[in-house]
Amino acid sequence: METKVFSIEGEEIKNIDLNDEVFNVEINDSAIYYAIQGELANRRIGTAATKNRKLVRGSNSKPWRQKGTGHARAGDKKSPVWVGGGTIFGPQPRDYHVRTPRKLKRAAVRSILSRKAQSEGLKVVEDFTIESGKTRDLVKILKNLIEDERTLIVLHGDDQMIRRAGRNIPWLTMQAYNRLSAHELLYSKNVIVMESAVGKMNEFFTKAVERGRS
Repeated sequence: METKVFSIEGEEIKNIDLNDEVFNVEINDSAIYYAIQGELANRRIGTAATKNRKLVRGSNSKPWRQKGTGHARAGDKKSPVWVGGGTIFGPQPRDYHVRTPRKLKRAAVRSILSRKAQSEGLKVVEDFTIESGKTRDLVKILKNLIEDERTLIVLHGDDQMIRRAGRNIPWLTMQAYNRLSAHELLYSKNVIVMESAVGKMNEFFTKAVERGRS
């Protein structure tokens, strides 16, 4: 499929071919769901913890004898029914990590790229950088291309100056073409792809599809 390439002034300058195996595949909603579920699970630190009756500091002795006082019977001050006692079934540190197969991750990314391309949420822009590294220079370019909405810029490499310029923009995220997050890709209103990144994405994801078939 073909799409337009825009200049940094927001004008159409030419057309570019997008590989159908990357940008025009059948949408796999299951792959998208499991890829995003895995990403979100792997962000969790899992350090939430409460003290049960074993961990609460206090005496193990009975606060009073079993019978004859008129009080309800009690075993120790760390009982969960007492104020300051242990917590019943509270959270304990755990590992939330989910191993998501690489094929599934890439299938999800290709599905989301296809959905964005079909709904005109994906825009290819000529290669540019921000030599000054200043946020205002990047904002000036983005105003010609998009509204101030959640946006993902797909880079062709590790351009430190453009990353530096964009780190103060709260609605902007930047990722390399081979490190795309399914979650960020799906929930971004706009996806801007650098022109040189398109060729690398075509090659990167096509090779992944061929390896999957063999």
